[in-house]
Amino acid sequence: MSQDAVLSADEARVVYRRLLGYVRPYWRIFALSIAGMLVFAATEPLFAAMMKPLIDGSFVQRDIEVVRLMPWLLVGLFVVRGIAGFVNTYFLSWVGRRVVADLRQEMFEHLLRAPTRFYDTQGSGHILAKLTYNVENVANAATSAVTTLVRDGFTVLGLMAYMLYLNAGLSLIFLVIGPAMAGAVKYATKRLRRHSRRIQDRVADLTHVVQEVIDGQRLIKAFGGQARESRRFHAINEKTRSLQMKLIATEAASVPLVQLISAAAIAVVVYLSTMQGLKENISVGTFMSFVVAMGLLLPPVKRLTAVNGQLQRGIIAAASLFELIDVEPESDTGTRSLDRARGRIEYRGVSHRYAADKALALQGVDLVIEPGEKVALVGRSGSGKSTLVNLLPRFYDPTAGEIRLDGIPIRDLTLASLRAQIAVVSQDVVLFNDSIANNIAYGCAEPPSREELERVAAGAHALEFIQALPQGFDTLIGDRGVLLSGGQRQRLAIARALLKDAPILLLDEATSALDTESERHIQAALETLMARRTTLIIAHRLSTIERADRILVVQDGRIVEQGRHSELLALGGYYARLQGTVGRHS
Repeated sequence: MSQDAVLSADEARVVYRRLLGYVRPYWRIFALSIAGMLVFAATEPLFAAMMKPLIDGSFVQRDIEVVRLMPWLLVGLFVVRGIAGFVNTYFLSWVGRRVVADLRQEMFEHLLRAPTRFYDTQGSGHILAKLTYNVENVANAATSAVTTLVRDGFTVLGLMAYMLYLNAGLSLIFLVIGPAMAGAVKYATKRLRRHSRRIQDRVADLTHVVQEVIDGQRLIKAFGGQARESRRFHAINEKTRSLQMKLIATEAASVPLVQLISAAAIAVVVYLSTMQGLKENISVGTFMSFVVAMGLLLPPVKRLTAVNGQLQRGIIAAASLFELIDVEPESDTGTRSLDRARGRIEYRGVSHRYAADKALALQGVDLVIEPGEKVALVGRSGSGKSTLVNLLPRFYDPTAGEIRLDGIPIRDLTLASLRAQIAVVSQDVVLFNDSIANNIAYGCAEPPSREELERVAAGAHALEFIQALPQGFDTLIGDRGVLLSGGQRQRLAIARALLKDAPILLLDEATSALDTESERHIQAALETLMARRTTLIIAHRLSTIERADRILVVQDGRIVEQGRHSELLALGGYYARLQGTVGRHS
């Protein structure tokens, strides 16, 4: 949905009905809260009705029984009102928070299953805004708004019915003002939806900017970007404030407008009823009861008008959440599985483009990699190396052609089975704010023993620095492993791959962050690891490339040369021209 798109009335109803569908599993609790609302709503006309016997019986007729009974009835009425209000508020809030928790969980589950292309086009700030700001607006729409609509709606109906009972002619005046009130509410509703949508987008932009500043705080300091980031945040912050003020102005104007229309009707009723009281024999109690009922009518009408803004924000927020929930998950239609692959990989006429308006990233690639073979991919940035590797675990599906593992098309394998065969170590190491042990063991069905952890840590040349830490394997490493050096983070990633023990290994600049001494030890560990595994290596370091069984030279999405290092140098072709660039990274 675009920033300026406004939901139609029909679309809003569909969204709200879908939102209320999340209440269905908790309908018993919801019904209990509705019962509390109805009892609470009934106390308003009952209070107005008590005015007639209170005034006529106490002050006019001087009935001693009425005088004694009325205080008890008043106290009893407010006890019932208090209990009903508590039941209504507590149980509806319970349902509302449960709905929010369910929505958050469902959105998170969809994020886990969303295809990689979704993250390519969606800013992380916008996703986080849905899970935080937007979902809270949904909570208000599902709790406070429902309370107001049901409780105050029934209160208004009850008071109107009582007023009709007292004097039908005068009460009809309130029905005449209905169209004017409806017109004011309809106009406000459209503006509220439009501004609510824009505010959501701006809050998402704010979240995105803040996250970028947190992630890039060192770069910002190093390049003196504080002023630029401050100006960027200020611009979005001010736009958000301006939109929120427009929303507030719409709400603030609609409420007194509806109140003014209601007050005018009440003024007319008071005048006519007074004139009628002079002509007819209307008791003081009846007149006062009617006036009290009119007075009690104004607050719920005010709340019903004010809740419109809250409701529209909730509907727009729910529409935003459903956009995420409705994202098509990764295609996982495969039915076959492998216990452990031998590791033979075939690319058959594989082409790929990331979007319809983008050029082909791969063009008709044919490639066979034998089990246990170490294949290095070299080429300039944007040549298609990463695309070739990312298609294997099905982070993307090829636009044309197919990839086979041990003769089986990978689309026929379940994603879990396919990815269980592959371990990944990339230059961009991903670590979690958890212990070293849990980061190494990430994804393991059963927690590994301490001996296993020490074995793989030793294999990755990480054991020495881990044991030097105060808590050893139980040390918390901070957000994205910020408390570790780049080389230490890389070694944990290698240890994680060693522990997975997959038959296929994908290395994307896996040793780039290591110093020369660490790299020498880890290269030896990787040699042992790769000897029993099919390995695809994206590398620039000459020391890594020279050890490969075969080097694939990728240019413009095609494999233009392949062979061993010495053979390709002897050809004097594209690889030989690249060799100077490669050498500078060695």
